[in-house]
Amino acid sequence: MEGRRLCIRRETSEDVADVHALVRAAFAAAEHSDGTEQDLVAALRRSGAFLPALSLVAVVDGRLAGHVLFTRAHVGRSPVLALAPLAVLPAYRRQGVGSALVREGHRIGRGLGYAYALVLGDARYYRRFGYENARRLGIEAPPGLPAACFLAARLAEDARPVRGMAVYAGEFGL
Repeated sequence: MEGRRLCIRRETSEDVADVHALVRAAFAAAEHSDGTEQDLVAALRRSGAFLPALSLVAVVDGRLAGHVLFTRAHVGRSPVLALAPLAVLPAYRRQGVGSALVREGHRIGRGLGYAYALVLGDARYYRRFGYENARRLGIEAPPGLPAACFLAARLAEDARPVRGMAVYAGEFGL
């Protein structure tokens, strides 16, 4: 992002329409998209799993460039975070925008007392943030999710082990 100004901040009510359009544009040509990611964000905002402090936007030179949402999930009785979706406009990809969003979400989540985060995604990408196959940490994928792409990261070095199946907010339809 040399020469550009990147700011990661909490989403505001004024951002909602722009985030909707951003998420739709970010996933328009995605290989594993069903085209409803923006609707999932809207549904999660209305859910009990929504954590306003963890709906983050990336602003580059005054323009919205990315968004990430972390919501409440559970593994057994342990609360964890679910990262989904992470959206970056095509013009801002491979410039550190997505990385900055994920890292800031982890920092905030850790501060809120969450010890783990889950994501369904490409291990090659998410490994840089400490994600690994969730099974290695004792976390089972919900039925219907491919275990090979179901990843988890410890947000706290002293995180107590968790065991069991991950349970996401109902809005995910799992």
